Amino acid sequence: VYHCAPGGTMIPFHVISGMNGAIMVLPRDGLKDAAGKPYQYDRAFYIGEQDFYLPQDEKGNFKEYASPAAGMHEMLELSKGLVPTHVVFNGAVGAITGDNALSAKVGEKVLFIHSQANRDSRPHLIGGHADLYWVGGSFSDTPLTSQETWWIPGGTAVAAAYEFHQPGLYVYLSHNLIEA
Repeated sequence: VYHCAPGGTMIPFHVISGMNGAIMVLPRDGLKDAAGKPYQYDRAFYIGEQDFYLPQDEKGNFKEYASPAAGMHEMLELSKGLVPTHVVFNGAVGAITGDNALSAKVGEKVLFIHSQANRDSRPHLIGGHADLYWVGGSFSDTPLTSQETWWIPGGTAVAAAYEFHQPGLYVYLSHNLIEA
């Protein structure tokens, strides 16, 4: 996982402003399944999860600022409670739904790469389990199998592979149901 790190309070401010992501480095000899055999996937999807802390006025409306710097102090103060006002995938509401939906064909193996720079997360694919799950994105470790929910400690990324066996809508969501 990477994030902007100019120093001081600018680090958390940049992270809660969505300035983060992940870089995946595959092993030279490729991925291996739980039995140590080569594993090939057909496509990869990156899901970057961000949490935003947007202050509200006395009427409950989200505040607007003339510049990012103008709202920095209030956003940082709000973030200290670790209760985001918004949690989004890939930077925006609807970024992986509707016309932006991630899609795969029956029989395709998809590698999901999910990162969260700030808080712990628990993504889940409704309708499927991870066939393979590399804890902490460590491809040198043996992947776990048949994982329903993938735990991502803040500041890390994971990779999970799933082969789609049936057509349908598979919802990808955070299994922190209090925030869902």
